[in-house]
Amino acid sequence: MSKPNAIVLGAGSWGTALAQLLAANGQSVTLWMRNAAQAKAINETGENAQYLPDSPLHDGITATSEMPDFATADLCLSVIPAQYTRAQLIGFAPHIPDGLPIVLCSKGIEIKTLDFMNEVLAETVPQASRFVLSGPSFARDVIKGLPTAVTLAGDDLAAANKLAPLLSGAAFRPYTTDDMIGAEIGGAVKNVLAIACGMLLGMGLGQSAHAALIARGFAEMNRLGAAMGARVETLSGLCGLGDLVLTCSSTQSRNMSCGMRLGKGESLEAILASRNSVTEGVATAPALVRLAARHGIDMPICQAVDRVLSGDITPSGAMTELLARPLKPEAG
Repeated sequence: MSKPNAIVLGAGSWGTALAQLLAANGQSVTLWMRNAAQAKAINETGENAQYLPDSPLHDGITATSEMPDFATADLCLSVIPAQYTRAQLIGFAPHIPDGLPIVLCSKGIEIKTLDFMNEVLAETVPQASRFVLSGPSFARDVIKGLPTAVTLAGDDLAAANKLAPLLSGAAFRPYTTDDMIGAEIGGAVKNVLAIACGMLLGMGLGQSAHAALIARGFAEMNRLGAAMGARVETLSGLCGLGDLVLTCSSTQSRNMSCGMRLGKGESLEAILASRNSVTEGVATAPALVRLAARHGIDMPICQAVDRVLSGDITPSGAMTELLARPLKPEAG
């Protein structure tokens, strides 16, 4: 029996870690990136020194900047940053055969349209089968083979169950659902809340405030989920609460570490200029605020993050305003 062929679009840290997972699971993996020099270096050195140095890659991975051979693929993972996903998928669309499973692994909301990634995929590659992979998972943990559990969502639960073995590993366990919007809301909102938690800790406001912010942020996530038809059990699971706790509790999170630096007085421009990876929550925050307004949802923590990122208010000013909000029942 021949090895399954997988394509991973995007060779940042998460895309590289997922390629390693698939290759270790016996698949032949094409890791696509735009940068030809980066692809050449990966093939020659056997590691992605730019994003995951000192992590030897499986010999089943081949890097390329050329058009992948979608016709022979059994599976495709899109790990392209959310704001660039549409443009890249439009270019790939004519080469993608009917029914190819495309698993969306980027977490965010498109700024211009307020679309989630599964909606972007439906508009650009309607012939593909859509899935979303989300949950508490750091690239460095996955590439080291540390235990990780995530959510695999698809419109068709039976199809998600069939796909799950191709995405599983000895220490990587996908749980399936047919609640794609719930999986995407959890993944997008937690990035914005992680910036808030980082700011709080950067200002030295303590663990009690940190726990409260996570809990009240989770309430905001659930309010948006209810308005958009997500299920409570999805947002209470790995791709909602699980991912929220991880991302808001570790400086491995680009979003939380961004927030910490903001809380310590650094400018957003300086923080982003010092990074070679996308901090998804920065672009998601303004889109999320507009989406909440569209649905008539109050998300004060996310709104405060957006105001800080836009320069409208300082982190300390945002915290003062949040603490001055009128008292209310917790269930509200």
